[in-house]
Amino acid sequence: MSVTVTVSLLVFFGLALAMMLRARMVSFGAAIIAVLFGFYLAATGAATPINHAIVAAFGDLSRIH
Repeated sequence: MSVTVTVSLLVFFGLALAMMLRARMVSFGAAIIAVLFGFYLAATGAATPINHAIVAAFGDLSRIH
């Protein structure tokens, strides 16, 4: 489930960023900074706990009926 959630969120956030750029809600420079921040955050020790928390949250949401 972890890979599915990661790819789904990558696509979701990529589309959200593209839509925000198109609607001029965020500047190109700010978008680059956001992408670089995410890239470097993924290379830190914080990436694993963040990923586990998101996967756990989606797991909890999927069990709600």
